[in-house]
Amino acid sequence: MNILIVEDEPRLAEALAHILQENDYHAEIVDNGNDGLTYALSDLYDLVLLDIMLPGKDGLEIVRTMRRQGNATPVLMLTARTETSDKVKGLDAGADDYMTKPFEAEELLARVRALLRRQGEVIFDEITCGDLKLNLSTHELVCGPKKVHLSHKEFEVARLLMSSPNQVFSKETLLNKVWGIDAEANENSVEAYISFLRKKLNFLNSTVDINTIRMLGYRIALPEA
Repeated sequence: MNILIVEDEPRLAEALAHILQENDYHAEIVDNGNDGLTYALSDLYDLVLLDIMLPGKDGLEIVRTMRRQGNATPVLMLTARTETSDKVKGLDAGADDYMTKPFEAEELLARVRALLRRQGEVIFDEITCGDLKLNLSTHELVCGPKKVHLSHKEFEVARLLMSSPNQVFSKETLLNKVWGIDAEANENSVEAYISFLRKKLNFLNSTVDINTIRMLGYRIALPEA
């Protein structure tokens, strides 16, 4: 899961990223509202943690613009303001939830999980695709009586492909969603992890394969009925 943090207080932003990364989320930080809007509109994130008071565009303007442009990415607004009227403004602007600083890590994670469930990204404990099952809790890929454990990057690539078996994912999309926009990884990294997953599918004797679509990317290939 990719989470965008739009927060101009460096220590808080780093603390939020650390909490999320320790719980197997990929977090990216933007420290101003102008870049925050650009990143939020990219459709690369499953959730946005958005401060209200930001240099450039403020959080309310960002979430309003997102909703006007049809971007439905869940937004959890963060602010030091405690007045009920401020919370109402945030929710009326299009935010999905609101947290007042300071807050406990446990509450943040609970709200993140709730918003991701509401978005429909993680509803069940596993994804089924053909004869494969991907356990979202243990990161195990299962086929019949056999199973293998996936590394974090293998899991994220498999999750994306298995969630939309008819969709072709470009190398750029996989890089951005799995490694992050600012990561130093390149297309060779994508090719390597696709190769790792294919070897594990062979080990499992799965009828599911990963197709290479020339000049376009990769997709899950299900056996014909």
